[in-house]
Amino acid sequence: MAEFLHILAFRPLVLRDRTGQAHDVTELREWVPGDRKRRPVRGGLRRPHWAWLVAIAAFVALIGAAGFRAAPSVLIDPLHAEFGWSRGTISAAVSINLLLYGLISPFAAALMERFGMRRVVAWALLLVSAGSGLTVFMTASWQLLLTWGVLVGVGTGSMALAFVATVTSRWFVRHRGLVSGVLTAAGAAGQLVFLPLVAMLATDHGWRSASLVIAAVALVVVPVVLLLLRDNPADVGTTALGAPEDASPEPASSTGNAAARAVRVLRDAVRSPTFWLLAGGFAICGASTNGLIGTHFVPAAHDHGMPHTTAAGLLALVGIFDVVGTIASGWLTDKVDPRKLLATYYVLRGASLLVLPMLFAPTTEPPMWAFIVFYGLDWVATVPPTVALCRERFGNATGPIVFGWVFASHQVGAAIAAFGAGVTRDQLGSYDLAWYVAGGLCALAAIMSLRVPHSNEHVTLKH
Repeated sequence: MAEFLHILAFRPLVLRDRTGQAHDVTELREWVPGDRKRRPVRGGLRRPHWAWLVAIAAFVALIGAAGFRAAPSVLIDPLHAEFGWSRGTISAAVSINLLLYGLISPFAAALMERFGMRRVVAWALLLVSAGSGLTVFMTASWQLLLTWGVLVGVGTGSMALAFVATVTSRWFVRHRGLVSGVLTAAGAAGQLVFLPLVAMLATDHGWRSASLVIAAVALVVVPVVLLLLRDNPADVGTTALGAPEDASPEPASSTGNAAARAVRVLRDAVRSPTFWLLAGGFAICGASTNGLIGTHFVPAAHDHGMPHTTAAGLLALVGIFDVVGTIASGWLTDKVDPRKLLATYYVLRGASLLVLPMLFAPTTEPPMWAFIVFYGLDWVATVPPTVALCRERFGNATGPIVFGWVFASHQVGAAIAAFGAGVTRDQLGSYDLAWYVAGGLCALAAIMSLRVPHSNEHVTLKH
């Protein structure tokens, strides 16, 4: 026994990887192909890759951002009752919030490249907390525009879908599409989790209690972000999940003005037909989801005799099935040409919008249930393949900023559709034309998606 221990002391254990290469070890370790480092085996379990911890932190932040952004919709009536402000004035704050949510996204992506995701997301949560908490001191309507509109809009916009693109580009090679789907689905989950709670608090304890709870939750998420979120794999001595062993390290953070960087990327991207095809398709995506269904489904159903509560419940079911559909879309994005996925989603969405006017009735019939399930599965299934195309065509470093601008077009399309459908209802007394136009536009989006160049036609942008 003594001789055996002596041998171990002077001849360490040798562990061979799958290539047959020997590696001296002084403690039992597991060799993970593709990783540059061996990880200690503790209790027979391998420590999770840092990428999964980053994904968890991003998921929590995105759930919160979705809930914070959607909360003002249930505070309109309480604010109107207490202050006497018109619903138009209160809605203006929501509109500013939505507009900034889209437009701030590319600048946030540039800031993440310049200063890191960790700092940007932490400061964004502090902005949301300040914007929500300061509302309890409001005495004039302009203060609502500043708090819920500007502060919360900038804060939640900094944690929009460009954040998803940044996380997946930096931390994942394997499972990129799946993780994109899960993180995108966090947006729908956030609304489902927060809105009932906010509505209950506002009803039972007043809107100030709801605002303070939102402010507190935003603060609670900050330590989670600081503890788990990391800017690059190199920061913790590893590589992106699934990256080859000899992968080159990620480029260092850019220097200079982040806003100028975002504008520069846009200036260069607009010279590429690929950008316009993606942005045009995503604008139609926003028009046919948030702008049309999200804004006008409930009043359109009510026009046909359906109670508001029933129609709102159907819209909530869309959000539930959206989670399933988006995660499935992310999984498919890892296996199928993203252009074909987008074309399929848009064709199916357009077809469903063309038949929707025939499904409205005072009660919910099986065809309407089928529409709700199908539309929910397709709601934001377009996001994972669009993120993948931006990354593949414009590169890991620039792709998230390009996607930020593509996402901004999504919000512009939503705003145009929301306004146009309202005008259609006022002028014609029906939403039917709006559904038909949206269905036709979805067919156009499918064609645009198929026209995106193949993956070997990479677009090089200046840094």
